[in-house]
Amino acid sequence: MTNVPAMPISPILEEGSSLADLQMVAERRDDDLCDIGLVNPHDTNGRMQLVSQSSMEYGQLYLNHIGDPKLSSPSLPAFADEPAALDDLDAEELMIQTMTDRQRLSELSKLVGLTRYALEGKDTHLVEETRRRMQRIARPLPEKYRTNELITAAADAQDRGARLAELYIERGYKLLDEEYADIPNIEQAIRKLQE
Repeated sequence: MTNVPAMPISPILEEGSSLADLQMVAERRDDDLCDIGLVNPHDTNGRMQLVSQSSMEYGQLYLNHIGDPKLSSPSLPAFADEPAALDDLDAEELMIQTMTDRQRLSELSKLVGLTRYALEGKDTHLVEETRRRMQRIARPLPEKYRTNELITAAADAQDRGARLAELYIERGYKLLDEEYADIPNIEQAIRKLQE
């Protein structure tokens, strides 16, 4: 499977009393109806992964169809018959792309804590793995959040690194909430620690 340049955004998973009901709704909306198999209604992450996986597969089928005019409209294969290659699916990257800036900052804040824990335990593998995750999450954020400095500070084993990371996170939230009057004090504290 090749990478799809855009991910189709699926509607919220819908439950119906019967297949006929779902077919009627899809026909009224001029939508396609996709069966993604059995879904645990209480497993939100599992549902999101199934939707992402199904969207990628559907998008690839669509690209194949429009790219070859000789093809008739193929029926969707059952996922159990033709599993998608795991190398082509990156659920974490899909989730990162759908995050808001606030969610990214929240996740970075959690990962700062994990990095500090790994540093205390001298677990260099976990520090590097967490650093890579932080870089992936921070990549879509605008430069104004200074995420490179945040990631560097988080990985600094000294107490100063922990405080700097905390200040960068606090600064990011102030920017996000447009509380600009509070930023100069945070900037001053950052400069003082960097001296």
